[in-house]
Amino acid sequence: MKKILLAGFSAAILAASTVAGSAQTELSRNQIINSLQGAQQKVDVSADDLQKAAFENIQKYPGANAPGNLPLWDKLASLRQFNIEITFDFDSARIKPSSYEAVGLIADALHTPYLQGQTFYIVGHTDAKGAREYNLELSIRRAKAIREALVTTFQVPGKYLFAVGMGEEQLRDPANPDAAVNRRVQLINVGYR
Repeated sequence: MKKILLAGFSAAILAASTVAGSAQTELSRNQIINSLQGAQQKVDVSADDLQKAAFENIQKYPGANAPGNLPLWDKLASLRQFNIEITFDFDSARIKPSSYEAVGLIADALHTPYLQGQTFYIVGHTDAKGAREYNLELSIRRAKAIREALVTTFQVPGKYLFAVGMGEEQLRDPANPDAAVNRRVQLINVGYR
């Protein structure tokens, strides 16, 4: 009898934790959807142009820090977007296993009818630790790794996803260039193409 009660109690705890976990998952998925969906103006900035602008900014302003926003970036500021922290192994483009849930939530959101058929830029950002050129290359590799995970693991159609790296060229907190808040992945909805 004790074994039956213990088994029933364990099953109840497992069921409660599963429901609580799925409620949190639904909330996060919905936050992503709500941040990315909706009518917006058409902005004609290609992923290639954006990537090229980041490289040119480093050449134009060599040294430790860039002088501010890229002109093309300002055009994207009005678009629907979402920032999320995805962690990687140190100095690597390997997504940490603990971040696969976040990548899965992005995939769940992109699979919904609200976002299907729209085009997204997956933009990798770093903090300002290290050389700017290196950070830009690392952010490109990381954005590509996220795109690859979305396409291969989560079956998001690749024709709607474009990986772009910004390195430290668009710091979220320019006053604190080494802050962790600058290390992020940004999804930008550039609409139907």
